[in-house]
Amino acid sequence: MKFLGNKATVMPLAAVAAMLAFGVPQADAQGFFERLFGGGGVRHSPRGDFPLPPSRQKPKYKPYAAAPAASRIRSPSYYTYKSDPLVRVDFSTLTAAPEPAMPQDAAFQPSSATGAAFRQAIAGLDDYELYAEKDIAKALVVYYSANPDFIWVTGASANSRAQDAVRVLGEATSYGLTPADYTVEVPAAGASTGSADARLKELVRFEMALSARVLRYVHDAQSGRVDPNRITGYYDFPVKPLDMEGVLKTLTRTQQVRTYLESRHPQNAEYQALRVELESLQASADDEIVVDPKLLLKPGETSPELPKLLTKIARNLDDEMGGAYGEILARLATSEVYAPELVPVIKAVQKKAGMKGDGVIGPRTVAALVGTSKADKIQKVQVALEELRWLPSDLGSPRVFINQPAFTASYIENGEEKLKTRVVIGKTTNQTSFFYDQLEQVDFHPYWGVPQSILVNEMLPRLRRDPGYLDRAGYEVVNARGKRIPSSSVNWGAYGAKLPYGVRQLPSEANALGELKILFPNKHAIYMHDTPQKTFFQRDMRALSHGCVRLQDPRGMAAAVLGTSVDYIAEKLKHGHATEKVARTIPVYVAYFTAWPDMSGKVEYFSDVYDRDTRLQQALDSTETVRSPAS
Repeated sequence: MKFLGNKATVMPLAAVAAMLAFGVPQADAQGFFERLFGGGGVRHSPRGDFPLPPSRQKPKYKPYAAAPAASRIRSPSYYTYKSDPLVRVDFSTLTAAPEPAMPQDAAFQPSSATGAAFRQAIAGLDDYELYAEKDIAKALVVYYSANPDFIWVTGASANSRAQDAVRVLGEATSYGLTPADYTVEVPAAGASTGSADARLKELVRFEMALSARVLRYVHDAQSGRVDPNRITGYYDFPVKPLDMEGVLKTLTRTQQVRTYLESRHPQNAEYQALRVELESLQASADDEIVVDPKLLLKPGETSPELPKLLTKIARNLDDEMGGAYGEILARLATSEVYAPELVPVIKAVQKKAGMKGDGVIGPRTVAALVGTSKADKIQKVQVALEELRWLPSDLGSPRVFINQPAFTASYIENGEEKLKTRVVIGKTTNQTSFFYDQLEQVDFHPYWGVPQSILVNEMLPRLRRDPGYLDRAGYEVVNARGKRIPSSSVNWGAYGAKLPYGVRQLPSEANALGELKILFPNKHAIYMHDTPQKTFFQRDMRALSHGCVRLQDPRGMAAAVLGTSVDYIAEKLKHGHATEKVARTIPVYVAYFTAWPDMSGKVEYFSDVYDRDTRLQQALDSTETVRSPAS
């Protein structure tokens, strides 16, 4: 459920807001590659490569104006993504700039031959129409004004550094990127049949085009092709600053161009597993078996779709399942009747797929057992690769990883998944956001600070009819000064969406948060917690909360993040309300991946609960349209 995390004492709403706004320490991720190449890439903040989410930064975008007071508080919305247009690179300041008396960096001092050639060549940029992203266009002019020499050209030809860069850009498909976004026409090798001036013009234009596309590639590899925060208010990711001039300086220094460019991608096992899956899918044959995704079949009923489903199951049997059910599947492979002998088979494969195992063949069973089509899998993997670029390159250890479409939360340490538990996430009308933060504390027998959205949208209509309802139901009401007052003393009918009151539920067996909650303060008021509604965990589709993440094993997760035992947690719970800080740096990812590898590297596929893949694909399509030469 989506709640504000109140402390043991009652606080005014302003104090709660302030509490949710402070920063957290973070973990480094790209340091190895920065040391390897001597800088020139990511501008690291003092806190390293675990930057603060926008909820703790000054916002860059204002997708919509503040709404006027209303009788309801609305959830975040989705936006129509519009990519920024490309701009023509203005080379006028570069071609008009006098030769610098002293290069800014001695490491980039041009040789007399190449420097003179470059200064002669830049005249060929006068009427050159090169289009690039605004920050890339600026970086090109600034860099080459300070460092007037070629990176990609030696003599009268593209050098080996350029050849390596062009090869890497051409392999963009293996990362789920589009090679056409980085295409550069390489000048033919050997002497030109035209004039020397014409050859220099060709070379300097190639130089600028390749630098522009390399910078685009580095940006896309590090941060993704789209700005997720411009897709929806449910996304909350910090900007990953990129020192573009530093990238070009690094590429000037090193001959290890391939290694450097590949290092700009996320350096985690999950990203590599998704790349392997993408390559495997692209090389595989199309799956010729297609089962009706809307199939609904109960024991004793008949359907021509059943033999196709049984064939798919038989193909994917492991040794254990094959030994138990192989004979039955072989004997009844062509049966259109869902015979009683087949029910244990279906139940077993349902349970293996993480489902309830009720023996009824429905759309979710078909999706889990048959899987998605090859085309759909490829799209899910490409989307997942894009989303991983929004996260830190090094995901950290230990860490908590919540994957909303899988309805699971895991505690991972030293490459081992030490705890995995089912979760309940937000309903489609109260969606759980996609962001990352850092764990802070565990509250035992917590108070539930009722968020204004629930207070206004769900409680206020009843309070207008029955002002004393909160007094009888175990809630406390405080005014803006933090003073506790009776619920019955408030004229609830006088207020709309802006209530000058805070409400919290006292610890009890009926408390909406159950016996504990695990906090990582954020503007979305999302955290992990227990729940008295245990039956929800038996359902396959568990998008049922107000937005927070309910844990099936809250004691196990609390013990993991506190670095202690479940027995310690049980003892702690015997002593009433208390809090305990998380002493270690533990990032938590409230993530959304419809394709995600397990700890062995096998990629699993999940339903797009909130239809976010479709919206991300629209944003990617918008970006491709802007980048297209025909646009």
